[in-house]
Amino acid sequence: MAPSLRFLLFLPATLFFMQTLAEAATCSDCFIQSRAAYYPNSDENGTNTGRCGYGSFGATLNDGDVATVSDLYRDGVGCGACYQVRCTNSYYCTDNGVTIVITDHGYSGNTDFILSRRAFSRMGQTTDAAASLIALGVVDIEYRRVSCSYPYKNITIKIDENSNYPYYLAFVIWHQQGRRDITAVQLCETQNFACKLLDRSYGAVWTTTSPPSGPLSLRMLFSDDNGDETWVVPVNNIPQDWKAGETYDTGVQVNL
Repeated sequence: MAPSLRFLLFLPATLFFMQTLAEAATCSDCFIQSRAAYYPNSDENGTNTGRCGYGSFGATLNDGDVATVSDLYRDGVGCGACYQVRCTNSYYCTDNGVTIVITDHGYSGNTDFILSRRAFSRMGQTTDAAASLIALGVVDIEYRRVSCSYPYKNITIKIDENSNYPYYLAFVIWHQQGRRDITAVQLCETQNFACKLLDRSYGAVWTTTSPPSGPLSLRMLFSDDNGDETWVVPVNNIPQDWKAGETYDTGVQVNL
């Protein structure tokens, strides 16, 4: 009986250890060590230009808590993603850090993030601590992907100024929500449901030549790292007589 008893005592501990290793290998909430800088020549907010295609909207998105990234840009798929970023010096830094939105692509030394000055300062515990972080210029950080949330804001479509009705349509998606990436976009004719897959021109900008006619139903594919995919169809359609420069509220919020 003694050997069997010993086996029963040790088996749960072994299973717990194996489960812990498995969870660590697939932990989506774990922090990753890196470094961050800030825009040296910017005001408090982000910039009015950027590789995500947000334009001046990108400067004030998320109250200006935005960032340029290098590898996390992922050929534009990373645009609109949110990350919790916190510096690791306990003397200066808060426990929560700041939540930023990716709006641009770029490099600065051995960093993953170039934060807006506002976002960089908000990692500090006090005004004096924030000033000390600014003086350092580059700091050690840790970050993780978090869900984007825009209370009282629906996903919005901004028609690019270079669009030419009815021959060429380009638009950028504002207020991307949740933790998943938008990896595909379709436009469908509302009358016969014929759909056309759009091209990612760059960043969060989607384009098509010879767009479908009539009122258009938008379909967005939200994907995560585990391969889970969900098509989201907004409540509101893009009107038949869409115009360059206009914005259209999709009527949906997404918390995937």
